[in-house]
Amino acid sequence: MRLRPALLSFSLLLTAFAATAVEPVRSVPALDMGRYAGQWHEIAHLPVSFQKKCLGDITATYALRGDGRISVYNACRTAEGRIAAEGVARPVEGEPGQLQVRFAPDWLSWVPFVWADYWVIALDPDYQWVVVGDPGHKYLWILSRSPSMDARLFAELKGKAEAMGYDLGPLKVMAPVE
Repeated sequence: MRLRPALLSFSLLLTAFAATAVEPVRSVPALDMGRYAGQWHEIAHLPVSFQKKCLGDITATYALRGDGRISVYNACRTAEGRIAAEGVARPVEGEPGQLQVRFAPDWLSWVPFVWADYWVIALDPDYQWVVVGDPGHKYLWILSRSPSMDARLFAELKGKAEAMGYDLGPLKVMAPVE
């Protein structure tokens, strides 16, 4: 008879674990960098130190390079005006939706820790919106081709990120969501 309470406790523990389990962070299975290139407007992001001065009008512009890498140009409006950062991204071999990006100078490109994971984890089939993150849940950006986003779409994209384990409590919304 003592076995029953133990089985019940074990069953409850398994049920609780299953209810809190999240799907792993996965990148999209296909990414056409030619279509991805161009300007994106940031709608929201998880706070990161390098964006703490940004007040709005945040953009990321990607351009294909002849060496197979991608030029990255990020800009935003601050209290003092505009700031920008230039970097480079490289595709991860065999993983179409995964890139690594760095903003450190070229002469430091050989140092592994200057490269950060940049995974496209959700992408509109028409390349009109994207959710970018990393497998460690440290970074997350919701980007759009237009400077605002429909509120229902925004809620759906947040739901996708939460399903992959992102804590969106500190999410900073930087553009109109209507």
